[in-house]
Amino acid sequence: MTEDGEQIGVITRDEALRLAEERGLDLVEVAPNGRPPVCRLMDFSKFKYRQSKKTKQKTHAHQTVKEIRMRPKTDEHDMEVKIKQARRFLEKGHKVLLNMLFRGRERAHVDFAQQNMKLVVDALADIAKVEQPARMAGRGMNMLLSPLKVHEQ
Repeated sequence: MTEDGEQIGVITRDEALRLAEERGLDLVEVAPNGRPPVCRLMDFSKFKYRQSKKTKQKTHAHQTVKEIRMRPKTDEHDMEVKIKQARRFLEKGHKVLLNMLFRGRERAHVDFAQQNMKLVVDALADIAKVEQPARMAGRGMNMLLSPLKVHEQ
């Protein structure tokens, strides 16, 4: 079989090597157990390059954690923008870490933060689930959301 996919048929090994050399290609054995063995005329370095690209693309598809930072007194419109951004991340298959930052006396109003977290979770309930519920960590509150289904990019 040639690089274009055209079938040559059954030929001798020497003739196949001559054809490969004429066309500047490599003779690659595809199915050694077949009778007769199946070989292909191809540019082997180009084939290896494409294979490495495919494997890199597969390993690149793993989930990453994207962070969205908010404050307890984040305005309604700003909250909508952050929800849209989180939705985009989740649709791409990433996990989203909601990070509520407290400054000064805001720590006394954890209830506002929990309301905001609940608002985000409710807005994203159709595509996300809570993997780690809201909990205090230092000067902030964290919650981890993960997509219901991992979408291909």
